[in-house]
Amino acid sequence: MDWREFFLKQKEATRGRTRQVVGMIRAEHLGWRPEAGALTVGEMLRHLWVSEEGVRRVALEGNFTYYETRVPQGLRAVLATPGTLEDELRHLERVHHETLAAVQDFPIERWDEPRVHEALGFRRKVGIILLGINEHEIHHRAQLMTYLRMLGTPVPEAIARR
Repeated sequence: MDWREFFLKQKEATRGRTRQVVGMIRAEHLGWRPEAGALTVGEMLRHLWVSEEGVRRVALEGNFTYYETRVPQGLRAVLATPGTLEDELRHLERVHHETLAAVQDFPIERWDEPRVHEALGFRRKVGIILLGINEHEIHHRAQLMTYLRMLGTPVPEAIARR
């Protein structure tokens, strides 16, 4: 198994678990945040797909547009206003499938290519950037699970133990 195959398998497994968690979000949860300044549930869903799309473009295309806005202006500058729950989940799946297809088509020989943006202090290899997409999703999935627990919604493990 090469790094591309590993990434694709890990991405599918990661998303499978994420689907379980986001499937428990209800429309009335979208505007909830645990404290002032924290992302709302809707903003976190939007952040998952917007960041994946932007980071994928850095890795596979060398397109730093996402970071050129995100880094100097902050996260909310790239988020915009979340749509409906259905819209955000649809975009999450769309971007996931676009990432799978783009990575599948990206030659494994190019995974060691560096992506460099001196002004942002950014220097990483394509493969490392891509693996970070999965790590990022896992991190925010855990946050969403915590949010759901705070909202009184049992997360998948709690339901499985019943």
